[in-house]
Amino acid sequence: MNQVIDISPSKKSKPVKVIAVTGGKGGVGKTNVSVNLSVALSQQGFRVMLLDADLGLANVDVMLGIPTKNNLSHVLAGKCELKDTIIQGPYGLQIIPASSGTKNMAELSPVEHAGIIQAFSEIGSDIDFLVVDTAAGITDMVVNFAKAAQEILTVVCDEPTSITDAYALMKVLNLEHKIVRFHVLANMVRSSQEGRELFTKLSGVCKRFLDVTLDYMGAIPFDENVRVSVKKQKPFVEAFPRSPSSIAIKSLAKKIQSWPVPKDASGHIEFFMERLVS
Repeated sequence: MNQVIDISPSKKSKPVKVIAVTGGKGGVGKTNVSVNLSVALSQQGFRVMLLDADLGLANVDVMLGIPTKNNLSHVLAGKCELKDTIIQGPYGLQIIPASSGTKNMAELSPVEHAGIIQAFSEIGSDIDFLVVDTAAGITDMVVNFAKAAQEILTVVCDEPTSITDAYALMKVLNLEHKIVRFHVLANMVRSSQEGRELFTKLSGVCKRFLDVTLDYMGAIPFDENVRVSVKKQKPFVEAFPRSPSSIAIKSLAKKIQSWPVPKDASGHIEFFMERLVS
């Protein structure tokens, strides 16, 4: 099924920075990073949309304690339009929730992917950032979302499997899809030195076997406030704005602002989805 998107000059608006947040494995705090980064960017005055791309085990809405009526599964079933799924988060953050506990959402057909493309083209691209919270693992769905984005932020923590799984994802994206640049964020570290050592481990393996460039984005410290905020179903940047984790995530948001803005239409949301399918 070929999907044609109208990109006539009248339809164009400013390009959107599309960031895929990945982790290789579960338990590294990827969704927490995605949520709090999105909120931090919103606090800093940007228009942000957060896409929960863990299509079968979605939890962004749960983490924020926001009830949802519709999600992407309803769009694919023809029960509503994509604009009807958008929920409002803190500081004007727009969230597109996915479905939880729905196996077929993690195994979409090309036709269903095309349906998502059409749905995204309907809401336009009147935002500055699209943050995509991918699922764990290196499934085709995760790889497709990662290769469709302009920037990939890989979250790692101090566990051997975190490093090996992050490397495995980078290997697939590099060797099979020619992606050569990755941003790395160390999460839940006990010190800045530990964060740098995690990056050094991953960078060392990549230099030996892959042709990639890794960019160290810093570290989010282990912070008891993060656990408390999850229980409260609030982002820690809002619940504990002066905590070490909040200061670190706000610094990350500042760094991301310096990433180059796409120069052409490939930065539009609909083109993100078109690249995802193709």
